[in-house]
Amino acid sequence: MTVSDKTALLRREMEREGIDIYIVPTSDFHQSEYVGDYFKAREFLTGFTGSAGTAVFTREKAGLWTDGRYFLQAEEQLRGTGIELYRMGEPGVETIPEFLACELPCGGCLGFDGRTVGNAEGKEYEAAVEQKSGRIVWEYDLTDRIWKDRPPLSSEPAYLLDIAQTGESAASKLGRLREKMKEEGADAHVISSLDDIAWLFNIRGNDIRYCPLVLSYAIITQDQAVLFADPRKFDGVVKEALEKVNAAVRPYGEIYDAVRKIASGSVLLDPERTSYAMYHAVPAGCRILEAQNPCVLMKCIKNDTEAENIRQAHIKDGIAHTRFMYWLKKNIGKIPITEISAAEQLRKFRAEQDGFLGESFEPICAFGPHGAVVHYSATEETDAVLRKGSLFLTDTGGHYREGSTDITRTVALGDIPQEQKEHFTLVARAMLRLADTVFLHGCSGATLDCAARQVLWKKRLNFNHGTGHGVGYLLNIHEAPINFRWKEGKAPAQVFEKNMVISDEPGIYIAGSHGIRLENLLLVRDDEKNEYGQFMKFETLTLVPLDLDALCPEQMTEEEREVLNAYHRRVRNVIGPHLCLEERRWLEEYTRPV
Repeated sequence: MTVSDKTALLRREMEREGIDIYIVPTSDFHQSEYVGDYFKAREFLTGFTGSAGTAVFTREKAGLWTDGRYFLQAEEQLRGTGIELYRMGEPGVETIPEFLACELPCGGCLGFDGRTVGNAEGKEYEAAVEQKSGRIVWEYDLTDRIWKDRPPLSSEPAYLLDIAQTGESAASKLGRLREKMKEEGADAHVISSLDDIAWLFNIRGNDIRYCPLVLSYAIITQDQAVLFADPRKFDGVVKEALEKVNAAVRPYGEIYDAVRKIASGSVLLDPERTSYAMYHAVPAGCRILEAQNPCVLMKCIKNDTEAENIRQAHIKDGIAHTRFMYWLKKNIGKIPITEISAAEQLRKFRAEQDGFLGESFEPICAFGPHGAVVHYSATEETDAVLRKGSLFLTDTGGHYREGSTDITRTVALGDIPQEQKEHFTLVARAMLRLADTVFLHGCSGATLDCAARQVLWKKRLNFNHGTGHGVGYLLNIHEAPINFRWKEGKAPAQVFEKNMVISDEPGIYIAGSHGIRLENLLLVRDDEKNEYGQFMKFETLTLVPLDLDALCPEQMTEEEREVLNAYHRRVRNVIGPHLCLEERRWLEEYTRPV
């Protein structure tokens, strides 16, 4: 069935229900960034496979809204579908609420599945609909009516993390959460976000590919916790651990009935992580308290056990990725290598490491012009053969028992054009300068972002994505609430605290030619405290060389070269002993002082 066929069937259902405009977001019932196969309704309807985007259908037209990471990909995948691409954030591009205010007929009806739309988004849609004296229906999943071979919900088993991995018991975490609930005046807290639930109960699962999460909801009160999930996922070990913290398990589908039965009191809901439908399930006799789920910041600030474990995970990942770089450099031009086969080889190197659990996101392995597609994913149709004379970008990561990794390296395959070398050098300088930044406590990613971008801005260049994102501990590879982003959102940017983990990944993308991104993960550390306050710094966790074959050292400042040389010396000292003799000799050459 073509995209046009699906659109026609969807419009038939819209007409049947009297819906003038229907919205299909990327999200699942938990406002997750990445979703399981059951929830890929937007992909099913549009053919666009990116991890972010919202489709909007009227009776006559259709549009897809996505961000700068996916402009090139969406343009290609939407070609010939009749679905128009709306490039979010670009000048003159309507937002979805603006589109609704324009396209919805007076007195018209807007529809969406309220379980997949966050409440904050839903309120924006409400405001647009009110301008047209219209109405909203949020009870219908129209996609389900036409998706005849829809995959089932995941039934993967859950597992328990021990205290050596987490550094804190579930009982302690629940105690801290309940103290925050008291401060907020909340009698109950309904949690929908999967990573917060996994962190709170020290459980993990495999219900979303690349994300070790369990499909679940939770209701927390001062004397009880109720976890809503498929009970078959939990073996005796997990059940016993839940019983110890007085956590009952009820079927996944009972969450809405349970919320409707909350008799009275105040219910804490996070508007950014709770669905529109969940808000409407809270009884009228309850008072809704809107605030960020306290678990969000708690889990972002890693404890010392987690921080040390994450260091160990990055040593393992550094060994695997360094061996991959050596393999790539030695074999390019000698054996056939494609984007997909290179990704598989890197996965094999990671799998040889003790405690490897799987990749932490879909690999981005992009040769030449494909590198300019920020979140490119190779398919059998696009799988390029790697050849000398251009750049190869890999953005990959792994989950280990000790934590998760995310690393981007761009390498030169043979001799490359001078322009590509100069662009590589700019990106390397940007990444190193940000990693070397010293700052006072109170700074956020909005404060520090230009430490990286200034290098590119001086050349009148830029990249259309954030410079960094928070990273979870064996959880989501993109973790709120921290980032490096010079454009602040609606809420003030989160201040950096000790033991937060964040990526540092500037880039340059030249459509049709090449893309360059370099990424290390950073750990926030305390530095000197004096009369001016508490100074902070970053510790680089990632331990993989930058490709000197692509670098123009003469275009770097002396200080930047010193930072690079110190980093390479650390890579050589930490990773070198784990390599074979030939690999170690190669590493010594590729971490030589410049």
